[in-house]
Amino acid sequence: MPDKAETAEKIVIDTLGDGASLADCLSPREYIDSDHPRIVEFARDTVAGTSDRIEQAVKLYYAVRDQIRYDPYNTPLTPHAYKASTCLMQGYGYCVTKAALMGAAARAAGIPARVGFADVRNHMTTKRLTEFMGTDVFYYHGYTDLWLEGKWVKATPAFNKGLTDKFRLKSLEFDGRQDSIYHPFDLQGQRHMEYLNYHGTFVDVPFVTIREAFRKLYPSMPFLNNENAEPVGDFAREAEAENAA
Repeated sequence: MPDKAETAEKIVIDTLGDGASLADCLSPREYIDSDHPRIVEFARDTVAGTSDRIEQAVKLYYAVRDQIRYDPYNTPLTPHAYKASTCLMQGYGYCVTKAALMGAAARAAGIPARVGFADVRNHMTTKRLTEFMGTDVFYYHGYTDLWLEGKWVKATPAFNKGLTDKFRLKSLEFDGRQDSIYHPFDLQGQRHMEYLNYHGTFVDVPFVTIREAFRKLYPSMPFLNNENAEPVGDFAREAEAENAA
């Protein structure tokens, strides 16, 4: 007879969208390439000086959130662009690639991690980005699940503090114990983000699924398919201009 802890763990594991086990959530994958030398170095340097898992997770969260700039314009729909190591070496990414980086760094530090996806109506956007997307719904918005103190805890390191300041939003914090997901309202009490639909959690970024969804749902964003396309916008500048006093 399995004990209660084993039973609880099995229930948690069975919620993964691709049938992965907890052990799988410690292993490198194609996109969550936690064995890449730069990922290993980044994780080691970030968690140096502490052996506490919660503290390590928190340090990794803030490193990914603030050292990697959020940029929704310059991640083409190519496998290379969606690798965690690519996001790290570029120094920018968007919610999916930053979630992958968070997951890869956590695995490199010995913390089981997986990635989750949801469709959200995001009011933290710009007029230009909304026009390019043709909607204010962000499909397959990415976050990271971390296995800490016997449970999965959500972490969303997408928007760096410099960007949220420009939008006049409170930065999303993470303590390693409570889920860190977007607040429904901003500092002025206006609606910020609504979660519409969950796609589940995965041991690796489901790139092909995301690519096909984006091609169908964002037909007005052809630059997504062109790896060599010129930048089409500066999201931080747009945010600053639209939210100027």
